[in-house]
Amino acid sequence: MNPKRLFGCLLALLLAVVACPAHANPLAVGSRLPDIVLPLPEDQSSLDYLGLSGEGTFEIPQIDAEIVIVEIFSMY
Repeated sequence: MNPKRLFGCLLALLLAVVACPAHANPLAVGSRLPDIVLPLPEDQSSLDYLGLSGEGTFEIPQIDAEIVIVEIFSMY
């Protein structure tokens, strides 16, 4: 995958996590991530890479992969 597209996808995920209201109540160790709705990438190659189709939004479990790594940064 093109590094720029990968960076764009990761940036969108990071922005969604920051905007998610769940950050007001930190997750307990071992708990699940809250549902995070992200905008679909605009270019077809990114959609193909993620295994997504359509328009609008998607959630992390819709990504066609065995493993999805979500990296969360704390700015505090």
